[in-house]
Amino acid sequence: MKSINTRDKILLATGMVTVGSLGIQTSSSLSASLFDALGPIPVSSMRMLVAAVVMLALIRPKLAGRSKGEWLGIVVYGLAMAAMNVCLYSAIDRIPMGVAVTLEFLGPCVVALAGSHHWREGLCAVVALVGVGLISFTPGGYFNPAGYLFALGSACCFGLYTLFADKVGKGTGLDGLALSVTVAALTTLPVSVSHAAHAMPAQWGVIAASAVLGVAIPYTMDTLSGRITSARVVGTLFSIDPAMSVVIAALILHQTITLTAVFGVIVVSLAGALLVWTADKA
Repeated sequence: MKSINTRDKILLATGMVTVGSLGIQTSSSLSASLFDALGPIPVSSMRMLVAAVVMLALIRPKLAGRSKGEWLGIVVYGLAMAAMNVCLYSAIDRIPMGVAVTLEFLGPCVVALAGSHHWREGLCAVVALVGVGLISFTPGGYFNPAGYLFALGSACCFGLYTLFADKVGKGTGLDGLALSVTVAALTTLPVSVSHAAHAMPAQWGVIAASAVLGVAIPYTMDTLSGRITSARVVGTLFSIDPAMSVVIAALILHQTITLTAVFGVIVVSLAGALLVWTADKA
């Protein structure tokens, strides 16, 4: 059987990450509509709990026979998920979603830059960083100290998430992913349980949709992408997220940003395209 070449693998990973990005950004926009009533951290926690139940039911991962190294990867991946989601939702509650998601992309961008094996790959990461600067540090009233701190906290967790999407994807696969999501849900369980009774049936419907669109589907796509490529490739492909977030936020939340910031989003997204087209030249 003919093996898949590097470019084809990256194109496949690009498709997966794009599907995941659409789900995550749609989920974030839907979840944001509940922030005033329930708060960003409870919403994040409850959707992670629902996602864990769904993934455990569908995947039914095995617990026995795992090494300490595998469990370490599963636990760290789950903790990164929990912290990343809490920080991102707390940022979105304070600054425009497009700005928050672009700042969050700094994490995987640094992973891509640190892991680059060729100057072209490093250039892709640098281009993405330039775009981040354009979208984040432009006049427009976006600066909120707490919002930026939460977004940068999410970036750190997103970088860790990127590394472990590769590790878990190549190691324990979807079984490991389901267990990692469960770890994330258990980490924030006190918050989700204490607020569960405050959510109305319609709000639980939004949370359930957000859990499937924003956790189950995209995290599966990210883990599979890490399995067929590498952390540095997936990290650069996450450049799709800022552009997707601006489009979704405009359609669902009716948020707009400046033309300079829009140009920055385009620059960030081009970094992912550059990686794809230079992949087989490295």
